[in-house]
Amino acid sequence: MSEDQLPKWNAQLKGIPPQEIIAWAIQHGNKSVVTTNFRPYEVAILHAVTDVDPNIPVIWCDTGYNTPQTYKHAEELITRLNLNIKLYVPKQTTAHRDVVMGIPDIESPIHKIFTEQVKLEPFKRAMREQQPDVWFTNLRKGQTAHRDALDILSLGKDGVLKVSPFYYWNDAQLDGYLAHYNLPNEHNYFDPTKVLANRECGLHT
Repeated sequence: MSEDQLPKWNAQLKGIPPQEIIAWAIQHGNKSVVTTNFRPYEVAILHAVTDVDPNIPVIWCDTGYNTPQTYKHAEELITRLNLNIKLYVPKQTTAHRDVVMGIPDIESPIHKIFTEQVKLEPFKRAMREQQPDVWFTNLRKGQTAHRDALDILSLGKDGVLKVSPFYYWNDAQLDGYLAHYNLPNEHNYFDPTKVLANRECGLHT
């Protein structure tokens, strides 16, 4: 799909149920994946995508710094939704990195190195090994300034079609989705590369 086709398709897909967007995107690609970090409301995209394709690869790039609650939530969802998890972790252990640099302040010159080690390198490795042309995410409008400039469909620098079926949904709508399907949520979450909720870590830029 070329970038000049995106406005037309985004206009047609806006307001369509997530599962229908997902089915449409899968039909327009050769290999689809969904990424997750098990942050709040991630269960919505995981449920919707696996509802359409139960065997879709679910890429989890675990930084090693998740809260105990997030790890318990992840285990619950992996079992409950029977997720086809593809786990990617940093090449250096958390314990080793804690001795070398810890979690640098976002203003520190080594924060970029830290982010590359715990998030970007594992993600690049995952995409290189899985080689998708369709990538499902739970990006939503209003999360960051950069994400406000995207839409349901966007093209990454590598030409992968990024699909965000819940892009125009707010928290209240997602709460309704979770209640309808009796899905659990977990708000005790920490991303060491972002610290602030409105910062980008580089994955979606």
